[in-house]
Amino acid sequence: MRIASYNVNGVNGRLPVLLEWLAATSPDVVCLQELKAPDEKFPQGPLEEAGYGAIWHGQKSWNGVAILARGCTPVETRRGLPDDPDASQSRYIEAAVNGILIGCLYLPNGNPRPGPKFDYKLKWLAAFEALAAELLPLDQPVLLAGDYNIIPTERDVYKPERWTEDALFVSDVREAFARLTDAGWTDALRTLHPDETIFTFWDYFRNAFARDAGLRIDHHLLNAAAAKRLRTAGVDRSARALPKTSDHAPVWIELA
Repeated sequence: MRIASYNVNGVNGRLPVLLEWLAATSPDVVCLQELKAPDEKFPQGPLEEAGYGAIWHGQKSWNGVAILARGCTPVETRRGLPDDPDASQSRYIEAAVNGILIGCLYLPNGNPRPGPKFDYKLKWLAAFEALAAELLPLDQPVLLAGDYNIIPTERDVYKPERWTEDALFVSDVREAFARLTDAGWTDALRTLHPDETIFTFWDYFRNAFARDAGLRIDHHLLNAAAAKRLRTAGVDRSARALPKTSDHAPVWIELA
């Protein structure tokens, strides 16, 4: 079972790229972030024609998350993060697909820092950690996938010295991510590739993708039941090379 996470940076503007990638890779489940579309503008029809059922939590111009499943419709279990400090922002949706509980998230960026956006990021992180603590001990496989807007370690960023004051890399957010993994959540990509330089995001500016000047900010966290089934993981860099594509690449794992 292949489960992918993909920040599409505008689901309608990037729809041709998304459909091309789906046709080429046929993932079983896809978590999408940054839809940048209200619910009524979500491209349900074209995705159904591509073979995917979907649930989504949209928002005009900003944010938005969705879960796609090949050949079926995900069974929604939660819409919105409990105790979200700003419930007007669409950043979390959760569903059951083929016996796996999947949470799709788009964590706040937090820049500029300091300021209200960074304060919101820390509050959202606290609420997310509380939910993750509830989900971690479930006997059912649980996966929390999405754009975390967190660079966990220096290995996960090109020239880390340039990011020391950025909201994606400061100690507050890195420590929050470490608390999740210390509690028992498995960082799938890093667990299977402990020593590799792996990025999932490259800015549009300064020829970043060609220079491989990237960040690893898109993550799959697995509880113990899901981690036992983890077999492979990777990044579909070819999607980032397509014309008019997102600044993120899809990240995927395979579970037995």
